[in-house]
Amino acid sequence: MTLALIDLALEQARETGTIDWIYFEGGEPFLYYPVMLKGIAKARAMGFHVGIVTNSYWATAEEDALEWLRPLAGQVEDLSISSDLFHYEDKTSQQARNASLAAEKLGIPIGVISISQPCEAVEGHQTGQLPPGTSRVMYRGRAAEKLVQDATLQPWSQFTDCPEEDLVEPGRVHLDSLGYLHVCQGITIGNIYQSTLKEICAAFDPYSHPILGALLVGGPAELVRRYDLPHQEGYADACHLCYQSRLLLRNQFASLLTPDQMYGVNIQ
Repeated sequence: MTLALIDLALEQARETGTIDWIYFEGGEPFLYYPVMLKGIAKARAMGFHVGIVTNSYWATAEEDALEWLRPLAGQVEDLSISSDLFHYEDKTSQQARNASLAAEKLGIPIGVISISQPCEAVEGHQTGQLPPGTSRVMYRGRAAEKLVQDATLQPWSQFTDCPEEDLVEPGRVHLDSLGYLHVCQGITIGNIYQSTLKEICAAFDPYSHPILGALLVGGPAELVRRYDLPHQEGYADACHLCYQSRLLLRNQFASLLTPDQMYGVNIQ
């Protein structure tokens, strides 16, 4: 993501008058450290609250973590660290510990995001209950390709709503490096190079959107029915059925189910 796009996005976000928070996420935003720092400074100068989501790969020692985070003190109001068995050998990695200690010393609010393993449950508790402090896998993107074999499949017809996103009044949108706005990763509602964020929000009508409209009527199962899609009998969750359905619909709705990178297509 270039500084020019960050400038454009921040100006358009301010123009809406309704956006309070700007998060720098990824992938991994610390891989683009100088651009991230400049973007954060610009966002703060414009009056936005700022957060970051990172896997803290850079926190190899506490003293190193202090130097990585020192420029962010007083700038970042939420540092969210991903730490689980998908990122490291331990659920709480040494990198996460180092980053947490450094953030506390610098007065940066910090939290940990942890995703449970597909079949993980709490011993002695109800089957399928997640360990405390963790969230479940959402089977879309890479998870839909690589983790499904460990999941318990359920009948496709039972996935009649979208349990993860508010599709009518989204509380957040994701901006990618090509300018696309996503209400859920891979479902776009516009591009800020073509229309302003304020214009996109004003024109937003989820019920007329070919994908969102179907999801609002009957969840991912409605995508299957409405577009007569080939399907399996079982899926890991609603995200899994939705993602697999969208893969089949990309040729029909190329401008809405984009960009290619969101659907595992390598760009040369």
